[in-house]
Amino acid sequence: MHASTESELLEVLRVEYLGKKGRLTGALRALGSLDASERPAFGQRVNRAKDALEAALATRGEELRLRRREEDLERSAVDVTLPGYGVPPGRPHPLSRTLTDICDVLGGMGFSVVEGPEVEDDYHNFEALNMPADHPARDMQDTFFVDGGKVLRTHTSPVQIRVMEQQGPPLRIIAPGAVYRTDDDATHSPMFHQVEGLMVDRGVTFAHLKGVLTTFLRGVFERDVPVRLRPSFFPFTEPSAEVDVGCVVCGQARRECRVCKGTGWLEILGAGMVDPAVFAHVGYDSEEFTGFAFGIGVERVAMLKYGIDDIRLFYGGDLRFLRQF
Repeated sequence: MHASTESELLEVLRVEYLGKKGRLTGALRALGSLDASERPAFGQRVNRAKDALEAALATRGEELRLRRREEDLERSAVDVTLPGYGVPPGRPHPLSRTLTDICDVLGGMGFSVVEGPEVEDDYHNFEALNMPADHPARDMQDTFFVDGGKVLRTHTSPVQIRVMEQQGPPLRIIAPGAVYRTDDDATHSPMFHQVEGLMVDRGVTFAHLKGVLTTFLRGVFERDVPVRLRPSFFPFTEPSAEVDVGCVVCGQARRECRVCKGTGWLEILGAGMVDPAVFAHVGYDSEEFTGFAFGIGVERVAMLKYGIDDIRLFYGGDLRFLRQF
């Protein structure tokens, strides 16, 4: 008999004898109708029978449980001779792909990758970048503060300071990595990624900056995108510029494009010539050397390359989204 069928019969037997209306239960209730002299002996016999039946049911129930377990194991045994199930291959996250593309293009232009700590001190994150404690530019970056006077870095520019402290010019480096600011909406994330670039040498000019950025942006977007520079302000560069590319969605057709709002241009990064005050912090002679720096948001590039309208999709872990890449 199958273990599960026998278990059902055991339950029927338990109810018949030990249930509320069972035979032994009824016998105990009938004690009151017996002569007082007969009750003790009769009650003892009924209780012995009840205890023996309960023990027998429990023993047999445990035996059946073990037998069912063995039957289940036999049914679910793995046939190691059968071919395995195919596991779909993994694929790079869209941010990883974009970051690799950025580093590959700039690496092909002679820039070396450097890294630095994500928990920074105030000096490297702000002061050495021409932002002393009372500088209003600090309000441009909503900062996470941690114990010991440290901050979660708000940009990867501190890496440039650390490299310049240890190495003299010429320099041509990029610093990719995660940065942190207290922003959270469809176009901002508390944690996002930047790539900062720095080039320092004799005779470096703004024309070199524009040439590098134009070549870089056309390489990243894999098309001959128009590039323009607009005057702007950053505390660690002077002069400074916002860099725009021709809209990669409408192609500057400007027909009610929701991405560029009909302007035909998209802001993509900030850049400028390194301020002499920054060179003074690292001991560079600004009369002999000049340089430029730029910073680009990886999420911004990925959103434009892949037509993504909500930055939170990158971090949601939705496999339906990730499988598209």
